[in-house]
Amino acid sequence: MSVFIALTIVNGQPKPGMRYEDKIRIREAIKIADEFGEKIWKGINDVPFVIILITDSTEFMINHPYPSDDFTNSGFDSILNTDIYSRPKQFDKHFLATFPAVKGVNCIVVGTPENTGKHSTDWIVTLLHEHFHQYQYSYPDYFSGVNSLDLSGGDQTGMWQLNYPFPYDSVEIAGQFKKYSSALSEALEGIETEEFEEKLDVYILERNKLKQILKPADYRYLSFQIWQEGIARYTEYKFLELLSSYTPTDEMLEILDFVAFGKYKDDFYKSKINLLNRQTIDEDKRLCFYEIGFAEGLLLDKLNPDWRDNYLKEKFFIENYSSKLNLR
Repeated sequence: MSVFIALTIVNGQPKPGMRYEDKIRIREAIKIADEFGEKIWKGINDVPFVIILITDSTEFMINHPYPSDDFTNSGFDSILNTDIYSRPKQFDKHFLATFPAVKGVNCIVVGTPENTGKHSTDWIVTLLHEHFHQYQYSYPDYFSGVNSLDLSGGDQTGMWQLNYPFPYDSVEIAGQFKKYSSALSEALEGIETEEFEEKLDVYILERNKLKQILKPADYRYLSFQIWQEGIARYTEYKFLELLSSYTPTDEMLEILDFVAFGKYKDDFYKSKINLLNRQTIDEDKRLCFYEIGFAEGLLLDKLNPDWRDNYLKEKFFIENYSSKLNLR
């Protein structure tokens, strides 16, 4: 029996192993978060970067402070610099989510790039998006604050965040939402022009009109989704801005589908602006909130460069971060 076989068989069964390229991608994401995270969000590096990687047959977990007994320790990994735990697959292999999956700890639960339809660079940036959710959820009064929005309708599973009965199909609301998103796009694209203040005024007017025709609970839901998912999308771009001059590890550069972060940043921005202009709330529903938050976050950078300091203190309404946007 070879040494390799002897080391990878326990009780007659081969031990599952995480693929080399997945380790490299995860290591790159953690390295980027460690190096740049605090420049975007103060305190994010204090939040454990816990990941459950789902393959076709196995789940691999790293950085969990106290793994549950159904995970087997596969030993220390020199690439990830931590122990890897594994168990048979339980979650959907297409997942891209963050939730308290194991012992109440918020875990990034993610399928492989192939199973989530992403190339390596996109997948790494998605991990950074999900790590930002870990940051949000870790704030002491996050969950009590969410409960105070009174949007769950008695649902204790959290699925209301996806299934809330927002009036997506209202002709009036869909029409005003389109005016709002178009005005937002115009303001963002004109941010360095002489017409910016005029375009900003139009955007604020259209945003206020949307608020006025929404029921208070529906406006709270829209604001919450923009605050949570939209600013997570904005965070992806802020990482990409910082990565323009970053040199990936040699191992990362060797992965065939890796796209340079600088190129990906330009493609990312164009694609999000295109979505902002093309999406309609009656067809794309809550997915629209991602691009809205991306654009409003960049607008806030112009209006109040220090707005992120209050992000977790004045939660759920982005107008809290600039007096010009305070429509409440």
